[in-house]
Amino acid sequence: MAKEVAGLIKLQIKGGAANPSPPVGPALGSKGINIMDFCKAFNARTQDKAGKVLPVVITYYTDKSYDFVVKTPPVAIQLMEVAKVKGGSAEPNRKKIAEITWEQVRAIATDKMPDLNCFTVESAMRMVAGTARSLGIAVKGEFPGE
Repeated sequence: MAKEVAGLIKLQIKGGAANPSPPVGPALGSKGINIMDFCKAFNARTQDKAGKVLPVVITYYTDKSYDFVVKTPPVAIQLMEVAKVKGGSAEPNRKKIAEITWEQVRAIATDKMPDLNCFTVESAMRMVAGTARSLGIAVKGEFPGE
């Protein structure tokens, strides 16, 4: 018999750096999940991605057990790493803070593809380019698709 799902918790935690302090501790403790057990399992699973912000979806059940899925880093964070900037532009439509190439956009899109709701790499590239635009990062050149 399958376990009954009690709910979902979505968090963004740095890889290999989960600890019981906020936001992890209060989010899990209020649901009755063993905080240290989760922290140890998450840190063990994300040692290779240390320092990167990773979204995690925790499914918890009525018997206080849980499963969790670690996703790829958010597109905005990947774009800021590639462009070597700390944050987005205050006025993204007027002030551009960096430029990236379509090859860099393609690399991010292929990395993020399992978590996006699109079927082709070209449509994923358009989504990544839209996020870049909203951060004030310009994409050099013409769109290589079609």
